[in-house]
Amino acid sequence: MVFADKIDALPLHSRTPGAWGHAVLADPINLLIDHAFLEKKAAMNAMELMTRWPEEWAPGWVETMTRVARDEAAHLAQVVKILLSRGGRLGRTHKCQYATDLRQLVRKGETGDTLDRLLVSALIEARSCERFSVLSVAAAELNDPELSAFYTALFSSELGHFKVFLRLGYKMMDKAAVDRRWHQLLAAEAKVLAQQLPGPRIHSGLEI
Repeated sequence: MVFADKIDALPLHSRTPGAWGHAVLADPINLLIDHAFLEKKAAMNAMELMTRWPEEWAPGWVETMTRVARDEAAHLAQVVKILLSRGGRLGRTHKCQYATDLRQLVRKGETGDTLDRLLVSALIEARSCERFSVLSVAAAELNDPELSAFYTALFSSELGHFKVFLRLGYKMMDKAAVDRRWHQLLAAEAKVLAQQLPGPRIHSGLEI
């Protein structure tokens, strides 16, 4: 598997089985709709973080968040193009319970809030990265080369975003404090994911 080494290096506390990829690709239109909204929200998250830099080390923050927002907007355009080419249509509303549940873990207070938002963003990118690897393989097995190539390409980008958010998080305070919070959130993410309902969504539950 082309992703094996990089996936093994992700610190996620649970792994997605290949059967999940086959299950969600049974309804590719709704999967693409969900994916499009996730890319939109990822771009909005980066744009919101753009003006939340810590006062003591602002250099480079705005530029980094600008690049992430640009990447996510480009991904949105790609997803929408594939969706429309397959006869799908974007809806007006969308809810991602997974992201909502993770963001409820963000602590209040300026420093803790910004650190947690960075770490939650890193978690979402890491899980998306892992899910895209599963989808790429499943799409190839289902003879859908377009989706397989698309998710392969997205894998590298999401991996890069994961590393960016995590690196910025570790600049917020001393390593030991960030380590403690990061491991807490990694454990929480696995529990949150396990509680999600199954369905054609990027962050749906593992029940097949």
